[in-house]
Amino acid sequence: MFDSIHEECGVFGIYENETTNVAASVYFGLYALQHRGQESCGITVCDDGIFRHKRADGLVSEVFTKDELDKLGCGNIAVGHVRYSTTGGHNHNNIQPLVIRHIKGNMALAHNGNLVNASELRRSFEMSGAIFHGTSDTEAIAYEIVRERLNTSSTEEAIERAMPKLRGAYSCVLMTATKLIAFRDPNGFRPLCIGKTHDEAYIVASESCALETLGAEFIRDIEPGEIVAIGQEGLNSIRTNCRKEQNSCIFEYIYFARPDSVIDGVSVHHARLCAGKLLAQNSSVDADIVIGVPDSGLDAALGYANESGIPYGIGFIKNKYIGRSFIQPEQHQRENAVKIKLNAVRETVAGKRVIMIDDSIVRGTTSARIVRLLREAGAKEVHVRISSPPFLHSCYFGTDIDSEENLIAGKCRSTEEIAKYIGADSLAYLPVDCLGELVSNKFGCCKGCFTGKYPVDTSGAGFKNKFDEKIHK
Repeated sequence: MFDSIHEECGVFGIYENETTNVAASVYFGLYALQHRGQESCGITVCDDGIFRHKRADGLVSEVFTKDELDKLGCGNIAVGHVRYSTTGGHNHNNIQPLVIRHIKGNMALAHNGNLVNASELRRSFEMSGAIFHGTSDTEAIAYEIVRERLNTSSTEEAIERAMPKLRGAYSCVLMTATKLIAFRDPNGFRPLCIGKTHDEAYIVASESCALETLGAEFIRDIEPGEIVAIGQEGLNSIRTNCRKEQNSCIFEYIYFARPDSVIDGVSVHHARLCAGKLLAQNSSVDADIVIGVPDSGLDAALGYANESGIPYGIGFIKNKYIGRSFIQPEQHQRENAVKIKLNAVRETVAGKRVIMIDDSIVRGTTSARIVRLLREAGAKEVHVRISSPPFLHSCYFGTDIDSEENLIAGKCRSTEEIAKYIGADSLAYLPVDCLGELVSNKFGCCKGCFTGKYPVDTSGAGFKNKFDEKIHK
């Protein structure tokens, strides 16, 4: 309904030392990660080798009622997933965790990210007679691990051998009958961290905010390329696939992650404050008030206000009670829908020169509607500042960015032309060369959607699965 990029996925896993209500723990963890995916969710519980799972479309609170959680029962290991489909489309068989039953036992896999060689892997398996139930790349990861597991003594060793064959982004939590295993691709595109509760239970989650929901203490981030296996013996780390270079997705800090999370040692809140500060330094303008577009634009707006000395104000109120099913197919209804989701605070902006901070512009249609809201509320001037560079290229690593021909920054010849399209008095983006400062230049970040330069070879990526297309096109 709205012209914006979507969150990708969130993964969560817990290993308890005794049988307990692990499903409830995963429920709370997924609730904290709901911002990463609102399309579907799932939980799988291991009770002494017996797997019970529930997967369905909807929000965590919609899918997992008390009765559904009770059906999952108790166990000592569990994994969960919240999903927004970036590959694989809307297909119930793509909802995670995927439960695989192979010759050496049960396995449940939850994956955040996107492989660029998924079609290549899938075809190699299909030519060997493999049958795929879904169309997501997660199933290809599972097959690769199972193939290696046939010739290894442990699942973690199978993962160690499989990882060099997986090209792209993957932060995964995997459960066997006896272990919880987490692994992260060598570039570290997507976040993954470990925590520990007061009763010595281990937790793995996409973001540290999910650990705090359960009162767990943050231990550390899982290193890019690292495999962490948790079992009766405790925690074991395998770093065979680790390397010095890191390429974390910079958009985790700009938009995806919750501001109260810390990823790879960098506070997301601090990164967004820094983005606003750098915007003020690079694109100052005379104005009366600085406002942010909820939610991810708020921290950047505060950073801009602090640096510029221009007062910060609450310019929009967001309706947090609109569910995922709120869809209005008619054009005139879509125009009204943005007013239902977001409304301008007239007392803040009327008669004033307003600086509006947002995290990105994709097609430009939503930005135009939001600027129009401010005009209708009486804003004298509207100067738009974006806390990321212009989107010019596709992302192949799990961010649902529109195709290049639909990106307004690629269609328009100048920033001034985009400003005119969205109805702003002026427009400025965060310069690409400032992105490293958001993470204090502690490590490398992927900027491919802005620059077109990707950390891995993307040839073969982006091809639509044949089962997602009609025979007669």
